[in-house]
Amino acid sequence: MIRVALVDDQQLIRAGFRMVVDSQDDMTVVAEAGDGADAIDTLASLAPPADVALVDVRMPGTDGIAACQAITASSPTKVIILTTFDLDEYVVAAIRAGASGFLLKDAPPEDLLGAVRTVHAGDAVIAPSSTRRLLARVAALPDPVDDVRLAALTDREREVLLLMARGLSNQEICGELHLAEPTVKTHVGRVLAKLGARDRVQAVVMAYEAGLVRPLG
Repeated sequence: MIRVALVDDQQLIRAGFRMVVDSQDDMTVVAEAGDGADAIDTLASLAPPADVALVDVRMPGTDGIAACQAITASSPTKVIILTTFDLDEYVVAAIRAGASGFLLKDAPPEDLLGAVRTVHAGDAVIAPSSTRRLLARVAALPDPVDDVRLAALTDREREVLLLMARGLSNQEICGELHLAEPTVKTHVGRVLAKLGARDRVQAVVMAYEAGLVRPLG
């Protein structure tokens, strides 16, 4: 059973998320909080801890980014940041804070549930189909970037990383590069290993910060 915590200053939104989560046989809501400070205290007191926390990015007092940083630093709980604002800077700030996912609040329920399961399984959610418009702003630079973190990548691995940064799943990368899925998984694994990234989201942030990918203005 996946233990889920809900963190949002709007009670009606929490009620809606609770209804969606508790409707599933494999997950349950174990805690709620109305702001970041409350979330930090509430999640710290849970035993066993929550597996996944859905955290609103904008809340009074301690916001979702600060809460995410505190939660991920002190517990095994994985955080999915929720927002109504599809701004690139929120994505980067959330991932820097240790988030394993970023989801717009208007995502369909199946995307929300899929994100919870994906993050619980140890992967990271960069851009579900509902947030593709957000990372569509990210594009590859035409010239290679001189950065030690990326220098060890082969041309193919760099290509895979760029597609990851565009929000493509492994299956979508297969279609884009005409490769078998096991081959793509191998390339993704090598990218993570060479960059020392904990997951594909962190790898994308490294590429973003190094200038290999950038938001389109």
